[in-house]
Amino acid sequence: MTDRSTLVAYFSHSGNTRVLAHQIHDIADGDVFEIDPVDQYPREYNAVVGQARLELDREFLPELKTKVADMDSYDVMFIGYPNWWGTIPRPVASFLSAYDLSGKTIVPFCTHEGSGLGRSEADIQGLCPRSTVPEGLAIRGSRVHDADELVRLWLRERGWHSNPVPPGTHGSENHSNVVEI
Repeated sequence: MTDRSTLVAYFSHSGNTRVLAHQIHDIADGDVFEIDPVDQYPREYNAVVGQARLELDREFLPELKTKVADMDSYDVMFIGYPNWWGTIPRPVASFLSAYDLSGKTIVPFCTHEGSGLGRSEADIQGLCPRSTVPEGLAIRGSRVHDADELVRLWLRERGWHSNPVPPGTHGSENHSNVVEI
């Protein structure tokens, strides 16, 4: 479907969600936007897990470095994230809370290591009650580099037609539609 204006927005801590976002972009086209918090998360696993838990418990909304200039121009937004504590990381909550997304279709996708989408779809719907949130895609982070065909199938089942991108490129060679604001 190319008649809808599409945004692929994502938050990635380890890089796995970034890979998945660009696989989706290769097919769905549109623009790409990385959700980037002002204060970066620690790299050490236990430190980031602890910080993520604390932020979730306090419903903290971290400040983001940039915003999408014209969110109204998008009809469909793919929203990507690692599954942290069974849901979206707080930078994604900040991003979704920053806009009126009424009437938009918000398609979740996540990377995980065993917890799937968790309750993230319901939490996104709670933050965006006037949006349509269809069934999302969950890919193990350890398998994201081999997920091209699974992504293609998932998108095809939802009415998205494949762009002519050679398998295995993950869009890493062509980021002409990356939104930098």
